Amino acid sequence: MTTLSTAFDARRQRQKKQFAKIVGATLWYIVLLALAFVFLLPFFWMLSTAFKDPGMVFAYPIQWIPQPFMWRNIIDAWTVIPFTTFLKNTAIITLLSMAFQTISSSVAAFGFARIPFKGRDVLFLLVLATMMLPQQVTMIPTFIIFAKIKWVDTFKPLIVPMLFGSPFYIFLLRQFFLTIPLDIEDAAFVDGCSRFRIWWNIFLPLSKPALATVLIFSFMAHWNDFFAPLIYLNSRSKLTLTLGLSLLRDAHSTQWHWMMSIAIAMLLPCLALFFIFQDYFVEGITMTGTKG
Repeated sequence: MTTLSTAFDARRQRQKKQFAKIVGATLWYIVLLALAFVFLLPFFWMLSTAFKDPGMVFAYPIQWIPQPFMWRNIIDAWTVIPFTTFLKNTAIITLLSMAFQTISSSVAAFGFARIPFKGRDVLFLLVLATMMLPQQVTMIPTFIIFAKIKWVDTFKPLIVPMLFGSPFYIFLLRQFFLTIPLDIEDAAFVDGCSRFRIWWNIFLPLSKPALATVLIFSFMAHWNDFFAPLIYLNSRSKLTLTLGLSLLRDAHSTQWHWMMSIAIAMLLPCLALFFIFQDYFVEGITMTGTKG
């Protein structure tokens, strides 16, 4: 009887623990769903506004489902401004900046992670220290330099500086490169590989999660950049989508329904890129910083 009673008590304790886990997990999911709903409210409002009649945008109480459903807002928004031209300009700046920034940052990160040289750690700290400088501090001197060499109102100030990498991306990639075993690099040296081939043929293929993280961050930064194009681009034919949105505002009114329609079009590539590379992105975030 004692054995049966002990077994029954142990089983009851396991059931209680399992029930507590289920209740705890359920509560966490409820909290997360509630927070997700709160964070998604602006997106729902943007989506609703994109298909509303202009007079119903700020109606109270909020009409979440447009009545009537104005599908033509999408077409009108893409024709009231040169959407195709702005999209092309944005794509050129974003794709070239992504490529240049990723390649240059990976080269610098490989040097800091794998090539021993005098003062390497001090130089790396100096690179990280540049992240502490706000953009507002360097904005005017940088603009003066680009104005002197007549790069204002061109894409060059937005693309060429990306050839020198980004301190944050250098840090991310360096931390990931440090997790790659030294034995792989030593074996490559024995086989006669140069440092360039080790970087290109070994480190880059093994660093897909970190590279995906850098690509996503870089895409988001350049695709949604408003400040830098506002400073350097003047001609209407060279504006980006973020600046194109500002054309829908004037001193007396804002075309919110058109602005939200274009904002949805701008959001779709960001969502697609994240969902395609989300596994690499999560792995890249968790792996960086595991080794100092």
